[in-house]
Amino acid sequence: MAAANPWDPASAPNAAGLLLGHFMKSLEIELLKLEKDAADVVHPFYLAQKCYDLQSMNNHLEAVLKEKRSLRQRLLKPMCQENLPMEAFFRRYMVHLLELAVTFIERLETHLETIRNIPHLDANLKKMSKALAEMDILVIETEELAENILKWREQQKEISSCIPKILAEENYLHKSDVIIPPLPFTSKSHMQTTNVK
Repeated sequence: MAAANPWDPASAPNAAGLLLGHFMKSLEIELLKLEKDAADVVHPFYLAQKCYDLQSMNNHLEAVLKEKRSLRQRLLKPMCQENLPMEAFFRRYMVHLLELAVTFIERLETHLETIRNIPHLDANLKKMSKALAEMDILVIETEELAENILKWREQQKEISSCIPKILAEENYLHKSDVIIPPLPFTSKSHMQTTNVK
């Protein structure tokens, strides 16, 4: 009868096979412990794997950023320069919609400006009151000036109407050698200059 091979796993278990199985199991446990310890102490293989993972993640993020940039540029690009596929039936509604949008934006801007000016309302009212008071003063001064101009004009009319009479009298008196007293409507400065002489 042939002897059974102790290393053959298909043969019936014997002491050598059991011992070998026990050593194999403990060897596997030791190898697992070494792998665990090697993972704790960073092994070049693990570093290379982590580096590869980081590079692939970086490439993915760069692709996402490029896509985001191109999307942002497309969104910033004015759409009115591109042809939009639209049925002719809807174009008149689109024109009306654009008019409504422009009107809405204009009204919104005026409302926003009004809202921004609300905190400055008291200061603006004070400025307006001050400006109105200054305008009242200017109106009063203008009225006084107009009155003075009208008075001066009346005086000029009186003087211009009296001049021909005075000249006629002066000519007559010069011919007669009579001394003429100063005119009553001469200015004070003229009288002072004649007195100084």
